[in-house]
Amino acid sequence: MRILLAVASRHHGTWEIGAVVADVLRAHGHDIEQRAPEDVDDVDAYDAVLLGSAVYTAHWLPAAREMARRCADGLAARPVWLFSSGLATQPANAANSPLEIRALVERVGARGHRSFRGRLDRAVLSFAERAVIAGGRAREGDHRDMAAVAAWAGEVAEALARVPAPAPALAPAADRAPLAG
Repeated sequence: MRILLAVASRHHGTWEIGAVVADVLRAHGHDIEQRAPEDVDDVDAYDAVLLGSAVYTAHWLPAAREMARRCADGLAARPVWLFSSGLATQPANAANSPLEIRALVERVGARGHRSFRGRLDRAVLSFAERAVIAGGRAREGDHRDMAAVAAWAGEVAEALARVPAPAPALAPAADRAPLAG
């Protein structure tokens, strides 16, 4: 299958989660294209889509939300999985549960959503981001569990194996040979 893996990442941590997902899906024989959501105009060329975003102040990044809105019809017409990456360390758990996920899952008919813990490096954050993080008392460090990411990607690969292969597109009528008869 040709799969779009669209990942919104502000400081590259969620992009790296996407790279692990891409590696697992490639190992299962899929053709993966990992792109930033703002670079996706439509999903017509893909058999399935995985869309993920970093979570800041309980929301997906705007680029991921906008892609989901822009491509909603195309997403609803194919298998879709969603994932999020946030700090998810106590007491910041609630702030990293994206508010829009339930509505998004329903709107695009996603087969699932998975949240992963993220990475916090205060040195790369803006002043405003550091202020939000300080208020949430989040712990610095890399809290990502790449084994859990790979396991989830394996589950997606198994689910994709059960999806019927897309029918080959017919050539335009003018290009087809006439039927003998």
